[in-house]
Amino acid sequence: MLTVALTGGIGTGKTTVAGILRGMSVTVIDADEAVRAVQAPGQEGLRLLIEAFGPDILAADGSLDRGRMAARIFADVEARTRLEGIIHPLVRRWMAERHREAIERGETLVVHDIPLLFETGRQGDFDAVLLVYAPEAEQLRRLTELRGMAEADARARIAAQIPIERKRSMATTVIENTGTTGELERAVAGALSQLAHA
Repeated sequence: MLTVALTGGIGTGKTTVAGILRGMSVTVIDADEAVRAVQAPGQEGLRLLIEAFGPDILAADGSLDRGRMAARIFADVEARTRLEGIIHPLVRRWMAERHREAIERGETLVVHDIPLLFETGRQGDFDAVLLVYAPEAEQLRRLTELRGMAEADARARIAAQIPIERKRSMATTVIENTGTTGELERAVAGALSQLAHA
């Protein structure tokens, strides 16, 4: 089985690429889905977060108030490190379980969608790394114009990650996402073909 990591930077279009891959019948194991699963009410992750950060991180329905939590950790490096220390091991375990299921199904290619791949030093765990790329100015434009984020917040989110140009130099294969949807779909198909013949 070929095990590939898919990553990018905030606003580069990684989620769109993951959707294209799923449309091509590729199994994609999503770290964001894992985060939601382990932080759900009744799960160990949420219990540990409440212990670490207090009950004010909860919404009225008992779920994690993601906006409040995000505002807290992006303003405080120590808080972000504490959160990552709690959640990342649980996410890895959840993703490993999905990976085992894919092996049991006889999959020949599995893609792990991991936004903070390089930040967590996990690139060596995979046969190849696909990076979805857009220049930082385009990241900023997408976050402010398309997602409605305040520019200061968008810049803080971008700054919290390894710069996209550095990530580009660390990846096995780069998928450019600066054109049309059709161009992106062709780039994804080309990247898969390149991996298959590597």
